[in-house]
Amino acid sequence: MSERIILHIDMDAFFAAIEQNDHPEWRGKAVIVGADPKNGKGRGVVSTCSYEARAYGVRSAMPISKAWQLCPQAVYVYPRGKRYAEVSRCVMAILDRYSPDLEQISIDEAFLDISSTHKLYSGVENMARRIKQEIANATGLTSSIGIAPNKFLAKIASDLRKPDGLVIVAPDAVQAFLQPLEIARLWGVGVKTLPFLQRMGIRTIGDLARFSQKELADRFGKSGVHYWRLAHGLDDRAVRDEGQAKSISRELTFDKDESEEAALRQTLFYLCDDLTKEMRKKELYGRTITLKIRLHDFSTFTRSRTFKQPTNRTTLIRKTIEELFTAFERRNQAVRLLGVGVSHLEGAGEQLQLFADETQSADRVERVMDQVRKRFGDRSITRASLLDHSQDSQWIRE
Repeated sequence: MSERIILHIDMDAFFAAIEQNDHPEWRGKAVIVGADPKNGKGRGVVSTCSYEARAYGVRSAMPISKAWQLCPQAVYVYPRGKRYAEVSRCVMAILDRYSPDLEQISIDEAFLDISSTHKLYSGVENMARRIKQEIANATGLTSSIGIAPNKFLAKIASDLRKPDGLVIVAPDAVQAFLQPLEIARLWGVGVKTLPFLQRMGIRTIGDLARFSQKELADRFGKSGVHYWRLAHGLDDRAVRDEGQAKSISRELTFDKDESEEAALRQTLFYLCDDLTKEMRKKELYGRTITLKIRLHDFSTFTRSRTFKQPTNRTTLIRKTIEELFTAFERRNQAVRLLGVGVSHLEGAGEQLQLFADETQSADRVERVMDQVRKRFGDRSITRASLLDHSQDSQWIRE
């Protein structure tokens, strides 16, 4: 069997780079994409930021108030999802021309299996540089590429020389490439596992590789086997087109911590309504319904329920979310964020039902509501349960 050649591409500071490209006056300046900082009193988090902002210590997922403390002079921008998706489609269309084996793993990164196509471009390096140049010509943006015998190695390689990087790991150089890297770069090693590994004297991937598979399995179970394989550069996962998202969700961060029960329930109704409308638009059905709650102290909880049959019915999803919320012991603590999500998605399916006629009738009603909103606007028709309260908070979509 011939050696695989996997390419991983990651756009550099994607959202912020688009904003700088669309606004030339922001080039060279710190740009932070996320929630409104409100002079350091804003809610929400940083979505992404330019490399100029990172020099001040700003990072993705950082509270926006902290970002303001570190870099108050930055240009703060609310995310433009449609624009980012437009550029993403352009990038993925370019990649699709270089290999039929394309796996998009997020809006700004993807894997390509170029095992059978790199020779058409006089080798892997020429192919990679051509891809980078074509993307730059089409979008004005830089990208970083890693090329290696598998997905794990290619992903690490693409991250090593950002921005505008290109790192190639030859099959006979895998161990030399991995050994000096810090152990935190290993997939699956998070904040909980890292201290355990460090107490074992493991600081680098090379340190971990010196342990036998049995030793790691005895200490960490199946995860130990996973760590051992990656430390030896083993990853046999194929590049494949996932076809569709694994989950879909909606979240809302309150401008002020909310403790009013009616307002919280009303927010959940809005989120369910917006989420299921999008699911029907994309013809998606899901089996697992999840409630997300972040309290005033940033502690975050999720509660889920899984059904045998997939659904996108607003009434069922809303009822499930309401039951999960009622069962959650909040103890009158104020809420910072609420979210609803649906996972285990399918492109088509039958909704969970007791009586087929009743379900089909509900489907027709919901689709008619969707059509009215599309023609006359979201406020043209709404559910009676949504009329009691209005929210001034900003929608944050995942």
